[in-house]
Amino acid sequence: MIKFLDLHKINMLHQDETEQRLLKTFRSGWYLLGQEVKQFEQELSAYTGSKHAIGVANGLDALRLIFKAYIELGEMQPGDEVIVPANTYIASVLAITDNGLKPVFTEPDINTYNIDVAGIEEKITSRTKAIMIVHLYGQAVFSYGLEQLAQKHNLKIIEDNAQAIGARWNDISTGNLGDAAGFSFYPSKNLGALGDAGAVTTSDDILAKTVRALANYGSGEKYINNYQGLNSRLDEIQAAVLNVKLKYLDAENVRRREIAGYYIQNINNPGIILPQPPEDGTNHVWHLFVIRTKERNRLQAYLLNKDIQTQIHYPVPPHKQQAYREYNHLSFPVTETIHNEVLSLPISPVLTLEEARTVAEAINNFK
Repeated sequence: MIKFLDLHKINMLHQDETEQRLLKTFRSGWYLLGQEVKQFEQELSAYTGSKHAIGVANGLDALRLIFKAYIELGEMQPGDEVIVPANTYIASVLAITDNGLKPVFTEPDINTYNIDVAGIEEKITSRTKAIMIVHLYGQAVFSYGLEQLAQKHNLKIIEDNAQAIGARWNDISTGNLGDAAGFSFYPSKNLGALGDAGAVTTSDDILAKTVRALANYGSGEKYINNYQGLNSRLDEIQAAVLNVKLKYLDAENVRRREIAGYYIQNINNPGIILPQPPEDGTNHVWHLFVIRTKERNRLQAYLLNKDIQTQIHYPVPPHKQQAYREYNHLSFPVTETIHNEVLSLPISPVLTLEEARTVAEAINNFK
């Protein structure tokens, strides 16, 4: 069986180092807000080039806390609008609505699957306060046009960087392109913990201080609560794992690019639409390798019959979910086409070229 993602094998790459770090953390007797978290925050900040990194409990909380901080700082208020790609995982939208803000959906670019910058300005109103960009599947999305648009309308740019740590645009790291970014270190991510974990990055001193307090019950000083905050802290155990794995992230992303390059060069079935190589100035860390076909369900069953696991990211867009039934009437044809046709192939730093060859050959033989 070629697994879609062999997490056990991935984590065994650094088994000895991880186990030693975990044992040291266990024996330290300090499990929250300790040295492992402090080190990881420093290293993530340095890795992204952002001035601050704040460890939090998960990726959704990272995004929630950014908006919550902007509300506390008076930059936003409930009822304000945030432009968000219709083609995304629901967490991007939950972070907006959890803060009483209104998501304004816009279509993606059919070639990159990321937000179509050309379609943003027509969505801007007097209530618009931010644009959320989602570096979907691992590809950075940014442009000078987007930057100028945000400046023109005095909008914040929030990055959902759950899937693209290590990706860059014009040599600037994701997580340092906008005003603030949310990261997820869910175990399946390119940089994955052994449970839930996340972070916020920003170069805004005041925002960073506010996010850090909000994540700790709204407290910047023990028993002194300036905000109605959350309990959303990265713990020492997860930080210890991330401190080990961050060192190997770039090399593992290189391996993902090798697998993606092999697929692009060797899958030649005319019924399959392959992802395009990234545009100039933009790179891709291939968190997911996503193909499209009108025969998606039949292809998935065919591949499983050949012992090749695949997944669908994502079958139902947020505006068609029951959770957001007030938006179910909206139509976003590009987004809906994507969600009806996408299929994610196996890709990881432990997938062998022989396994990639098997996947490519199976797809080429699909009728």
